[in-house]
Parts: sequence; C-alpha cells; structure tokens
Amino acid sequence: MSPKRGERAAPPPAEDEWDIRFATSEAAKGWDQLSSQAATNTRAAWNQMRTNPVPTTRTERHHRLRGELAHGTHRGETMDRWQIEVTAGGRIWYLVDIERRTVWIDQASTGHPKATDR
Repeated sequence: MSPKRGERAAPPPAEDEWDIRFATSEAAKGWDQLSSQAATNTRAAWNQMRTNPVPTTRTERHHRLRGELAHGTHRGETMDRWQIEVTAGGRIWYLVDIERRTVWIDQASTGHPKATDR
C-alpha cells in the first residue's frame, strides 16, 4: 500500500534525526515513482533530509528555493521550502518545521517542476 498524506516517509527518527512526512498524497505518489526510477539517489536525498535538511552550504543539488517558491504553508504554518535534485529532472521539494524537527515533503516528481521554469 502506498503512503498517504501525513504519513511518515520512513522509520521513526533516531534522537538526533529529523522526522520526514508527506504533506500531500501527491507527494507520496511522486516519492514512490522517484524511488522506482532512482532508488540510490532517492535514498541519499532521504538521508540528507533526515540528518541535515537545512545545510549551511548551498549546492546546486540541495538548496533553498527563491522568490515566491521560497516558502510554503502546511497546516496553516508558513515554512521555508528547500529542494534536492535527485536526478537531472527529478526533484524533491520540502518544507522545514524547525520547532517540531519535521520535514514535510510537499512535492516529489521524476520530472522537472514547471513552477521553476520562469
């Protein structure tokens, strides 16, 4: 059975790790597709989100989004939005809830997000 909105995207976190959950059912479906297409890279992205979702050093493959995409809202709270480039086109977008140490995956897809084509 595929994961759904609000469900955890892996086992529970250890003491020093972040909880990773799906913000939407669409993100959960996209995660499954991305995992099927690029399992090793998706696992590496999961490890990054679990241990260091807000890196101090920006890279081309892992960075905070800019402009109107820099923030998103989940459960009425506005949070910073980050991106991990999993493949040439595949992306994971996630919101960071610092207070609860939770990463909310709000988009995962095997194709490049159209919202960044501006």
